[in-house]
Amino acid sequence: MQMAKVLVVTSGKGGVGKTTSAAALGAALAQTGLKVAVVDFDVGLRNLDLVMGAERRVVFDLINVIQGDAKLAQALIRDKRVESLHLLAASQTRDKDALTPEGVARVMGELRDKFDWVICDSPAGIERGATLAMRHADQAVVVTNPEVSSVRDSDRIIGLLDSKTERAEKGERMPKHLLLTRYDTGRASRGDMLKTEDVLEILSIPLLGIIPESQDVLRASNLGAPVTLNDPASAPARAYSDAARRLLGEEVPMVIPEPKRNLVQRLFGRRVA
Repeated sequence: MQMAKVLVVTSGKGGVGKTTSAAALGAALAQTGLKVAVVDFDVGLRNLDLVMGAERRVVFDLINVIQGDAKLAQALIRDKRVESLHLLAASQTRDKDALTPEGVARVMGELRDKFDWVICDSPAGIERGATLAMRHADQAVVVTNPEVSSVRDSDRIIGLLDSKTERAEKGERMPKHLLLTRYDTGRASRGDMLKTEDVLEILSIPLLGIIPESQDVLRASNLGAPVTLNDPASAPARAYSDAARRLLGEEVPMVIPEPKRNLVQRLFGRRVA
């Protein structure tokens, strides 16, 4: 059996859609029949279980497994909608220092044996949890909004990916992909946000997907479902599904899916915000 691919979903700045992206990509990959584990490294905050609608089912978490209070099989939560999708939640109460390099290495080794893909949802920034989340990754998705501060912080994260990971220490290249979230074509063309090519020029990593700004993402999170499962026909769900197919090596044309418009909006030509 082929060992799992470990993917870290990371960003310099908080609030760019990292957790929703990790959940959406994980669900999209699992929908193809692959065994996927999504792991929350954000000790102390813990949002991934909410986005995946599993918060009432968390009994044991990543720290319990690291400290030996629970076995990995006890802590993994199987998704009720997609059988091959699993969640390993973060701890809400523990101190971040409970994430030890040795403990994380052991758990990641176990996850590699059990799954096709392991997706690590990294905390924002450059602190301990973030560096441990990326440490064992085979590749990275850098989530960025099309604004200067978000792009600049992503540049720092790219530097860490090239220096603080096991691959970097072995002198191997870390494949990195850019996921541009909350993109609004109208605002970009008016100069109110950076255009895709501006972001690509600054960060110089290949584009994995462009996720349009949409209320569907927030709605799905509030309902406790990755957007790719909650509303597969929505513009962001289609964009995430395309991104997941690109991760699997498929050639998918890069388009920005437009939000669906209802009849009234079509008649009066108004675009959905």
